[in-house]
Amino acid sequence: MSTNDPRHYDVILSPVITEKATAASEHGKVIFKVALTATKPQIREAVEKLFDVKVKSVNTLRRRGKWKVVKGRFGLQSQTKRAVVTLEEGQRIDVTTGL
Repeated sequence: MSTNDPRHYDVILSPVITEKATAASEHGKVIFKVALTATKPQIREAVEKLFDVKVKSVNTLRRRGKWKVVKGRFGLQSQTKRAVVTLEEGQRIDVTTGL
Protein backbone atom coordinates (compact mmCIF):
# COMPACT_ATOMS: atom_id res chain seq x y z
CA MET A 1 0.00 0.00 0.00
CA SER A 2 1.36 3.43 -0.90
CA THR A 3 1.72 6.40 1.41
CA ASN A 4 -1.70 7.74 2.28
CA ASP A 5 -2.70 11.39 2.37
CA PRO A 6 -4.99 12.17 5.34
CA ARG A 7 -7.33 14.02 2.96
CA HIS A 8 -8.33 10.69 1.39
CA TYR A 9 -9.79 9.56 4.71
CA ASP A 10 -11.97 12.70 4.72
CA VAL A 11 -13.41 11.76 1.31
CA ILE A 12 -14.10 8.05 1.94
CA LEU A 13 -16.04 7.71 5.19
CA SER A 14 -16.89 4.00 5.29
CA PRO A 15 -17.77 1.02 3.11
CA VAL A 16 -21.42 0.09 2.72
CA ILE A 17 -22.01 -3.53 3.71
CA THR A 18 -25.52 -4.57 2.72
CA GLU A 19 -27.00 -7.37 0.65
CA LYS A 20 -27.07 -5.18 -2.46
CA ALA A 21 -23.49 -4.03 -1.92
CA THR A 22 -22.35 -7.64 -1.50
CA ALA A 23 -24.14 -8.65 -4.70
CA ALA A 24 -22.55 -5.72 -6.55
CA SER A 25 -19.08 -6.78 -5.39
CA GLU A 26 -19.44 -9.94 -7.47
CA HIS A 27 -19.53 -7.66 -10.55
CA GLY A 28 -16.43 -5.65 -9.58
CA LYS A 29 -18.30 -2.81 -7.86
CA VAL A 30 -17.68 -1.48 -4.37
CA ILE A 31 -19.98 0.97 -2.57
CA PHE A 32 -18.65 3.58 -0.15
CA LYS A 33 -20.27 6.23 2.02
CA VAL A 34 -18.50 9.48 1.07
CA ALA A 35 -18.49 13.13 2.18
CA LEU A 36 -21.37 15.24 0.87
CA THR A 37 -18.90 17.63 -0.77
CA ALA A 38 -16.78 14.92 -2.44
CA THR A 39 -16.51 15.00 -6.24
CA LYS A 40 -16.05 12.03 -8.55
CA PRO A 41 -12.36 12.83 -9.29
CA GLN A 42 -11.65 13.12 -5.55
CA ILE A 43 -13.38 9.79 -4.89
CA ARG A 44 -11.45 8.11 -7.72
CA GLU A 45 -8.11 9.42 -6.43
CA ALA A 46 -8.88 8.44 -2.82
CA VAL A 47 -9.87 4.86 -3.72
CA GLU A 48 -6.86 4.39 -6.01
CA LYS A 49 -4.41 5.68 -3.37
CA LEU A 50 -5.94 3.98 -0.30
CA PHE A 51 -6.53 0.54 -1.81
CA ASP A 52 -3.86 0.52 -4.56
CA VAL A 53 -6.33 -0.45 -7.33
CA LYS A 54 -7.36 0.93 -10.74
CA VAL A 55 -10.81 2.52 -10.93
CA LYS A 56 -12.83 2.23 -14.12
CA SER A 57 -15.71 4.56 -13.18
CA VAL A 58 -17.40 6.32 -10.28
CA ASN A 59 -21.14 6.88 -9.94
CA THR A 60 -22.58 8.89 -7.04
CA LEU A 61 -25.98 9.21 -5.47
CA ARG A 62 -27.36 11.42 -2.72
CA ARG A 63 -29.89 10.05 -0.29
CA ARG A 64 -32.02 12.76 1.28
CA GLY A 65 -32.77 12.54 4.96
CA LYS A 66 -36.09 10.91 5.82
CA TRP A 67 -38.55 11.86 8.51
CA LYS A 68 -38.90 9.09 11.08
CA VAL A 69 -41.16 8.68 14.11
CA VAL A 70 -39.69 7.00 17.17
CA LYS A 71 -41.82 6.74 20.33
CA GLY A 72 -44.10 9.51 19.09
CA ARG A 73 -41.27 11.95 18.37
CA PHE A 74 -40.40 13.17 14.91
CA GLY A 75 -36.80 13.25 13.77
CA LEU A 76 -34.96 13.86 10.51
CA GLN A 77 -32.27 11.43 9.42
CA SER A 78 -29.15 13.05 8.01
CA GLN A 79 -28.39 13.14 4.29
CA THR A 80 -25.79 10.75 2.93
CA LYS A 81 -23.83 10.48 -0.28
CA ARG A 82 -22.72 7.14 -1.68
CA ALA A 83 -20.28 6.26 -4.41
CA VAL A 84 -20.50 3.13 -6.54
CA VAL A 85 -16.92 2.49 -7.66
CA THR A 86 -16.43 0.14 -10.60
CA LEU A 87 -12.98 -1.45 -10.66
CA GLU A 88 -10.92 -2.51 -13.67
CA GLU A 89 -10.86 -6.22 -14.60
CA GLY A 90 -8.83 -8.29 -12.15
CA GLN A 91 -8.88 -5.61 -9.41
CA ARG A 92 -10.42 -6.39 -6.03
CA ILE A 93 -11.09 -4.65 -2.70
CA ASP A 94 -11.89 -6.58 0.46
CA VAL A 95 -13.91 -4.08 2.51
CA THR A 96 -14.26 -6.43 5.48
CA THR A 97 -10.59 -5.88 6.45
CA GLY A 98 -11.07 -2.12 6.94
CA LEU A 99 -8.78 0.77 6.03
